[in-house]
Amino acid sequence: MVAQAPTPVTQWGIPQAGPFRWTNPATWPREALALTGYWIASRLVMVGMLRSGKAEQAIEVHRTYFHWYEILSQGTYPVGDVTWQYPPGAALAMLAPGLLPFLTYLQAFAVLMLITDALTQGVLVRVSLRRNGGVHRGRSTAGAWMWALALPLLLGLPYGRYDLPVTALAMLALLLLPSRPRTGGVLAGIGAMIKVWPALVVLGTPRGRSTRQAWTAMCLSAAALLLVLCTLFRGAFDFLTAQQGRGVEIESLGGSVLQVARQLGWPGEVDQHYGSLEFLGPHVHAIADASLLLTGFAFGWLLLWRFRARRWSAATPYDAALTSVLMFTVTSRVISPQYLIWLIGLSAICLTVRGSSQRPTALLVLLAVGVTTIDYPLFFDSLIHGGWSATAVIVLRNGLLLTAAAGSATRLWRTTVSPVAALQPAAHELRQGPVRVA
Repeated sequence: MVAQAPTPVTQWGIPQAGPFRWTNPATWPREALALTGYWIASRLVMVGMLRSGKAEQAIEVHRTYFHWYEILSQGTYPVGDVTWQYPPGAALAMLAPGLLPFLTYLQAFAVLMLITDALTQGVLVRVSLRRNGGVHRGRSTAGAWMWALALPLLLGLPYGRYDLPVTALAMLALLLLPSRPRTGGVLAGIGAMIKVWPALVVLGTPRGRSTRQAWTAMCLSAAALLLVLCTLFRGAFDFLTAQQGRGVEIESLGGSVLQVARQLGWPGEVDQHYGSLEFLGPHVHAIADASLLLTGFAFGWLLLWRFRARRWSAATPYDAALTSVLMFTVTSRVISPQYLIWLIGLSAICLTVRGSSQRPTALLVLLAVGVTTIDYPLFFDSLIHGGWSATAVIVLRNGLLLTAAAGSATRLWRTTVSPVAALQPAAHELRQGPVRVA
């Protein structure tokens, strides 16, 4: 009797009887099936939270976003509205629900966010898994798990803000930059016109032709979109006036200082100001100026890093993007809960590469996301009125973000600039080239 050869199996132990096909779930590896199952279950909960209509983010979409949609539909930006503080490209996000006229504005908005979330999850899985069911060499599924697990920690918030599609654009731009720098640059430029920060994702491209292509494509696409929007709508630059008037928001790093000061007798107060809850009182302007100074310092450090960097790996563009956005987030005069969506997305991209130096940073971001949900919505009223419990929560959250930013910058410097790269990945990981998204 002739012994039969064992049936080949994938890395996860399932029979490999045929090719791995995305269109046939029966051929998916177990990890892809687990990710899909968790994603569906967690997103049903998130949609349910938003569908109740009682959550603050649902009210924001139903009232504020829909109000802007009606104004934009008439060919003008919300001129004179101090709460409109977004670049001209944000009009695209506000008008997009009109593509689904058979749904209410809130329903259409949530459906579009859900689709964006699903596509982003699919891309993260795609860049990690090969068609035979294994993991791409030098890649990891940790990024896909980061996105799947971290986003629901913000409850229904991701589906009630337009930061999700902006983050998806920045993530896709990063993934495309190594193999298609022009396309990645175009996506980064479009994202920058919607919410500015995606322009930072091209910072870590290696010197040479790819950098020139990516940066040029980003600038040209942003300029072209701006020209189109200025032609179609009136008042495209009105948002700059509102931005100049912003102060210190209660959840920012500077706001944490004032929260502690208020508990110790500082006479300031919290009020609705330029579209957010800000501190008003003595020394607030000094704190705001200090935040701007720190932002300038962060920008200078990033330029110095760019000039001094000598070693690039497959992970460097991803690591640099996370570092830069973290630094600008921490030093901003405003840190809204939805900003954590940006950090989740960029952390997930870093975790798709085994050679990334930012794994500890991603863990700190994950912890900060959890604390953010304790802050908002659980302790938010207490944060407005003042109290040691709420103050401790926001200080902890911002402390985690500050630690993450400092650690991220340190690791990026060591792996690319320092003579002895203590955190440098193994040589076989550094040699791995990019994995194409499609």
